[in-house]
Amino acid sequence: MNLPPKVTERAFARLSEIGAATDGKALRVAVEGGGCSGFQYEIALDEAKDDDLVLEGAGESVVVDSVSLPFLSNAVIDFTEELIGARFVIDNPNASSSCGCGTSFSM
Repeated sequence: MNLPPKVTERAFARLSEIGAATDGKALRVAVEGGGCSGFQYEIALDEAKDDDLVLEGAGESVVVDSVSLPFLSNAVIDFTEELIGARFVIDNPNASSSCGCGTSFSM
């Protein structure tokens, strides 16, 4: 059974901090072919489209297109702040391996 991805409170809080919903935007998480491991995540602020799954919390939205959804089944979308910088990250149980930067993975 494919479960939709989950979004942490910390990710929604960061979207609120940057005013995504105020600007009419949502965080788009997509999977595309490419990267050093075969697939790569595309993360950007965008407007929701008709075929998107919309995940909502704290007045903010995260959207995933229907093609990317199976690759993100039961994944967790989070926001992290480390010494090297702050970014949205994806913990994907479907990935068999990933690159060091965390934006590319294989299945």
